[in-house]
Amino acid sequence: MRFLLALVGLAALVVVALVSLGMLKIDTKAGSLPSVSVNGGKAPEVTANMATVEFGTTNKTVEVPTVGTTTKTIAVPTLTLTKPTGADGNTVTAQ
Repeated sequence: MRFLLALVGLAALVVVALVSLGMLKIDTKAGSLPSVSVNGGKAPEVTANMATVEFGTTNKTVEVPTVGTTTKTIAVPTLTLTKPTGADGNTVTAQ
């Protein structure tokens, strides 16, 4: 597969080199699309029998597990911060 890809790439490079050196000239002529006329016709008829779908709710009794919580007293870490105060009773700020 790689060999074929390399071969196609090499062929493309050879064609580009020949065109750029003037050794190969490709003449093209403008073309035109064919004229087509459509007369009459009828779309096909389709009949489909489809199922009906209804959405709703129904009350049913089901078992649901209950989750309970209990209150326990545990020790949690605390942090107390006391800011230093100056002689006048105000908080000291760094300058």
